[in-house]
Amino acid sequence: MKVAIAADHGGYTLKEEIKKYLESAGIEYEDFGCKCEDSVDYPDYALPVAEKVATGAFDRGILICGTGVGMSIAANKVKGIRCALVHDCFTAKATREHNDSNVLAMGERVVGPGLALEIAKIWLGTEFSAGRHLRRVEKIKEIEDNQ
Repeated sequence: MKVAIAADHGGYTLKEEIKKYLESAGIEYEDFGCKCEDSVDYPDYALPVAEKVATGAFDRGILICGTGVGMSIAANKVKGIRCALVHDCFTAKATREHNDSNVLAMGERVVGPGLALEIAKIWLGTEFSAGRHLRRVEKIKEIEDNQ
């Protein structure tokens, strides 16, 4: 699995913690920024991750900002992206099983590092269950195609 990861200034610290986990788990990743806690614009970091996942260059993406909201909104503007804003373990599992989410967004100001790592582990380790959920994901793709 290849993961694209990025954060704005509000998610920088948590991004660095998630990277440590990815390294320890042997998960290949690329960091698309930002590289500091200086104020930056979250769309500039959400877009490259979303585009890389949408093209298939990366299997999944992780985006972190202060709340996760801005990153998720920006990422979901890219065709083919199903970015889920997640702040609990149940949703991390459900969004992979039911929605086949391919980008995870979290807020550093909302979840602490311990919970964020658990969310990331669950989300990365859960497969799409397809079945009746596939029909629903296909309908989302139809909406995108008709825009």
